[in-house]
Amino acid sequence: PTGSLYLHCDPTASHYLKMILDIIFGAINFRNELIWKRTSAHSSAKKYGSVHDTILYYTKSNQYTWNLIYTEYNEKYLQDFYRFTDEKGCFRVSDLTAAGSGKGESSQPWRGIDPKLNKRHWAIPTQLVLKFVDQENLLKMSTQEKLDLLDKNGYIYWPKKGGIPRYKGYLDNSKGVPLQDVITDIGPLSAQAKERLGYPTQKPLKLLERIINASSKENDLILDPFCGCGTAVHAAEKLGRNWIGIDITHLAISAIEKRLKDAFPNRQIEDEKTSKLITVKGIEFEVEGTPKDVAAALDLFNRDAYQFQWWAVSLVNAQPYQGKKKGSDTGIDGIIYFKDCKDSMKNKNKTTTEKIIVSVKGGKNVGAAMIRDLSGTMTANKAKMGLFITLTPPTKPMVQEAAKAGFYQAGNGQNYPIIQILIIEELLLGNKKAEYFDLSRGELTFKKAQKEEQINFIQPNLFEEE
Repeated sequence: PTGSLYLHCDPTASHYLKMILDIIFGAINFRNELIWKRTSAHSSAKKYGSVHDTILYYTKSNQYTWNLIYTEYNEKYLQDFYRFTDEKGCFRVSDLTAAGSGKGESSQPWRGIDPKLNKRHWAIPTQLVLKFVDQENLLKMSTQEKLDLLDKNGYIYWPKKGGIPRYKGYLDNSKGVPLQDVITDIGPLSAQAKERLGYPTQKPLKLLERIINASSKENDLILDPFCGCGTAVHAAEKLGRNWIGIDITHLAISAIEKRLKDAFPNRQIEDEKTSKLITVKGIEFEVEGTPKDVAAALDLFNRDAYQFQWWAVSLVNAQPYQGKKKGSDTGIDGIIYFKDCKDSMKNKNKTTTEKIIVSVKGGKNVGAAMIRDLSGTMTANKAKMGLFITLTPPTKPMVQEAAKAGFYQAGNGQNYPIIQILIIEELLLGNKKAEYFDLSRGELTFKKAQKEEQINFIQPNLFEEE
């Protein structure tokens, strides 16, 4: 009943979706149509350039959370309005009167100035007066006494040529601009943005932080049922909210898992009592719906072989092979890039970027021919190593064929099997993992999310057990 809903779409569908949301939530619970300027310019031959997306904001009832948030003034606004300066700093001048005259003390003259002559009355910024007196004394003061107090403390501006005095609004005391329904200060993610993870529809973290900050409190629950690469759950975790994220593809889920672990790792802090460094555990979460055992993995394979492949490559932290289309089989299901160093007479400690090809097989009929195929694919793609992930245990000829490939000598002086056969059950149990030396620690395969300063709180179990 106290929840808020934000639906992000483009202008081609927003009006249809608004009608549907009016039916579901009631038109009375429509709060805003937010316009997000997602790009600076767009060229269209026979129409206006399309540069914005739409975010529809609804609530379930009138009992909802709203936190007033302010944004910084832009440079032009500061130049146009904060044009005055004194010993206290930059300030703007604003009206001390408002329209309408009455019979109360707010309409009485002050220092020879009668606001009634202009059909106005004194309108004093109460929060400014509270800088100097408490609430109890404020209630005892007359309008004229409040004006005297503000003038005494240098908050009244007297025009040089006479006229109605105004009050000084100092920039240092200003909170900024309250959130507006047109968002122009948060741009899209550029190709070079540090937070970009390569997901095609990734939204800026600042955009989701603003929405979550405005419509929730710490420990509230955030749900993103189409979470893509996990920007909303990342923002929720960073801001100390409980969260649930849902996506239909294992590709997205594995990307989110890595993102959250990179952004919220274990960290060391200084103990206040002993001054010693202690380790604080990073993020902990449960993933529901992904295979936890061989039976579930087999079920996934039988239902959707491609989802199975995307899930399986995530077990070795490989990047799913995006060049592959359904119906074709290049022999590549995933790729791992690693950085190695090689000593030579010409180049001491020269670093090179190398490639590992991952091949996944879920069927029962696996054999040595598949290992030979992997070897051929490695040669054609100039890969130094190959991982063969199988749902069923390998045959003896498969193991022998993999052994024929020999070993890759890494820059750390160790030898690693060029072709490694990994059984899914062992990967799930943690009994075995891919073996290779990587100076970049996986950063070449996936872009790492930046580490975040996390609010310390414990998220409860959000899925009730029956």
